[in-house]
Amino acid sequence: MRLTVIGTGYLGAVHAACMAAIGHDVLGVDVDAEKIRTLSEGRPPFYEPGLDDVLTTALASGRLRFTTSLREAAAHGEVHFICVGTPQRPGSQAADLRYVDAVVDGLVPHLPASCLVVGKSTVPVGTTARLTARIAGLAPAGVRAEVAWNPEFLREGFAVEDTLRPDRLVAGVTSQEADETLRRVYAVMLEEGVPYISTDPNTAELVKVAANSFLATKISFINAMAEVCDAAGADVVTLADALGHDTRIGRRFLNAGLGFGGGCLPKDIRAFTARAQELGVGPAVEFLDQVDEINQRQRARTVALARQMVGGDLAGRRVTVLGATFKPNSDDVRDSPALAVATALHQQGADVRVHDPEGTANARRARPELDCGADLLTACQDAELVLHLTEWGEYGEVDPAELARVVRRPVLIDGRNALPHDSWRAAGWTVKALGRPSGPDRPSEVRTTREPLRAKIASPATEPARAVALAAASPAGGS
Repeated sequence: MRLTVIGTGYLGAVHAACMAAIGHDVLGVDVDAEKIRTLSEGRPPFYEPGLDDVLTTALASGRLRFTTSLREAAAHGEVHFICVGTPQRPGSQAADLRYVDAVVDGLVPHLPASCLVVGKSTVPVGTTARLTARIAGLAPAGVRAEVAWNPEFLREGFAVEDTLRPDRLVAGVTSQEADETLRRVYAVMLEEGVPYISTDPNTAELVKVAANSFLATKISFINAMAEVCDAAGADVVTLADALGHDTRIGRRFLNAGLGFGGGCLPKDIRAFTARAQELGVGPAVEFLDQVDEINQRQRARTVALARQMVGGDLAGRRVTVLGATFKPNSDDVRDSPALAVATALHQQGADVRVHDPEGTANARRARPELDCGADLLTACQDAELVLHLTEWGEYGEVDPAELARVVRRPVLIDGRNALPHDSWRAAGWTVKALGRPSGPDRPSEVRTTREPLRAKIASPATEPARAVALAAASPAGGS
């Protein structure tokens, strides 16, 4: 099929390359001429594992090219994917849809024939209906451009995998024709058994923000438990392991630490809250304000812990921050908790050095006041405190004994609870992490012993045990 992908950021560039990889004729579009030139040369303008290979192969096949012209896009596409950003609106929690509207305004008047416009950007519920009315007033006579919504569920660092082998596809459509068109687009995935959920546009628009809200809530929950663990002298990692054995809860995203950031979760939960208020159901999602507050508090708690670990005053202290991106396997520093903490430490007078395997250039642009870019050992030279704030794999492979030889004081804050603390302590380091006691590591796996129920009810002598066993085996509704 002839597809256009409008917007070539993380979402659009990956979507365009992957759609070409599965056989479609794809035209990528962006207003940024430099980005288009870079992509046309086979060089992604950002770091995303595996994208360079897919992009190079797709370009060589002749099935992928790029342009800055929406007029050219209108002439090319049977299906037009909108993949532009929807940032937080200045002075508001709501999503800024100016870029989505600009795509519609620039594309639709040039459409030569009826087509399908498919939104992939994360938008407030009701956007499809609004754009449908907008398009009706812009389309040339006799041209019908139907709107559908097909939300993305990409994880930065795994975007290629998530596009080629998604865990589900959601299509918000208003006609059988639109549904059949999207099934043709994703035929390769559907043949491999990827679940396909066909629904109305409102539900499709809600899926992404609801998913992100749930994940954010789970992360903030375990970080709230970390605060309780600090007060009670408990271990949040063991707590999370124990909770994770409950299949109703699961262990994923129960990793206490510095919290979430990036270009999606923070702004999406705020936009969801704003839209709920517009719909008159604000109280239904008020808990998301607390989720956001807990997440932001983790940054302040980490700064406070850093101040405590250097004796109460950061002024003049040399501090090294390991990590600048909001997550590993990305160069994205948007709303990065690591960079926010580094900035706060600098503002309190610390001499801060930041190291990151891929995000140095973006960190330097975002925070020119910070010292970024040295290799790992140089960044740690004479440090009085090291903070591990982005869980890059290479930090887990660092030899703590070697690092201890270059720092002034071997003191570590593991802001992601991801390093082997016992190994670091054995190398002479003082180690602290949010929600964890300062002693040796607890076992990372909860050991459970299950006796067969039949053994407990084998004889009248075990009647009390039988009662306990039966109670434990009964469904605990609502607990």
